[in-house]
Amino acid sequence: MADSDGPTRRKFLTYGGSVAAGGLLAGCTGSSESDATTTGVTATETAATESTATESTAESTAEADSYTVSMAPMGEVTFESVPESIFTRLTHHAGMAFALGHGDAVNSMHAPDYYDALWNQFTPRLPGVGLDWTGLYSSWEPSKERLYELDSDVHLADPASVSALGSWSQDDLDEIEENVSPWFGNSFSARHQAPPTEWTDAYEYYGLWEIFAKVAQVLQEEAKYEALTTVREELLAGIAADLPTEEDRPTAVLLGPSDLESIYAYNLSTPGFLTAHTRPLRPVSAFGDDVESGSTVDFETLLEADPDVILTLGGMHPNTSMPDIRTGFQDDPVGAEISAVKNDRIYAQGGRYQGPILNLFQLEMTAKQLYPDQFGAWPQYSEGPYPEIPEEEQLFDRQRVADIVNGNL
Repeated sequence: MADSDGPTRRKFLTYGGSVAAGGLLAGCTGSSESDATTTGVTATETAATESTATESTAESTAEADSYTVSMAPMGEVTFESVPESIFTRLTHHAGMAFALGHGDAVNSMHAPDYYDALWNQFTPRLPGVGLDWTGLYSSWEPSKERLYELDSDVHLADPASVSALGSWSQDDLDEIEENVSPWFGNSFSARHQAPPTEWTDAYEYYGLWEIFAKVAQVLQEEAKYEALTTVREELLAGIAADLPTEEDRPTAVLLGPSDLESIYAYNLSTPGFLTAHTRPLRPVSAFGDDVESGSTVDFETLLEADPDVILTLGGMHPNTSMPDIRTGFQDDPVGAEISAVKNDRIYAQGGRYQGPILNLFQLEMTAKQLYPDQFGAWPQYSEGPYPEIPEEEQLFDRQRVADIVNGNL
């Protein structure tokens, strides 16, 4: 989709309802002087007429092939063709491209090597599905110059969240939209955070799979989206049918122990796509309303809450040692008294900024971690890829998901 004449606006691309500048190359066919004399029309007039006709035909073709997708906070965005190179910041957008079979089109993301390693803990369970994000541009706070260099066909990133970085002005955002390609993303739906004031009126919150539907329209992969949605709906229906009553559910906490002196605690049920894999399981929070999501806690606070289950964010990453985390709790005189520690119910989790594929795996793993009697026991994970689950205990069909990603519908 990238134009050959450098970093100029994609032709006939509209954004927010306004038509972008830019023309199409028009071929010119000359006429002989004798023809001009015979018909009474000059060669210049003939060339101009044919050029106009050619341009009109090309414009009609481009308009016929274009399509528009609408999502807050951008509004309507029109594409002339399917994007072939994709800029992302946060991994929920990158994960959506991956789920639709466009993972290789991603040219940037936040902490690419970290998330490549984490995502590739799950891909081994999807036959024939691969992923390589190593060495991509790390785009947490992107530079305008690098976006020109990347010359992406779409920026799957929330312009409001880029604005919130403080290093980007509205003029900067408009410049990239005008000269490279549009912004298309939504990130404050993660926890329903307030966007910058200037974006408030344009903002709406979506679920993970609602954003995924919009990205599928951008990449013209609606059939894959529908097929994966069917897998998810069947998974959720199976979970809902077998959920234990509230009084029979264990209390749980989600922790991010970067070290055991700085333990971050996260809510399991707040609105937003960060809880897309826990909220449907209706967990009982051991903290109640006493601990704000994202705050740090110590062993004393954890013992006071006394969770039956501890879910460890990022515990499946190759650089995280679950045995060391468990030992750290067990060796501490306070931590050792926590019910989850005494009962050996400290479990690994993946990532909160999950795409659709991780969402399926994490729904399954969390269901097993919280409710083993209903959904089968979760293996005592220490390291390596997502554990092999006996086929009769799998909550969704891996081969079916792999086939969808690979386009075998």
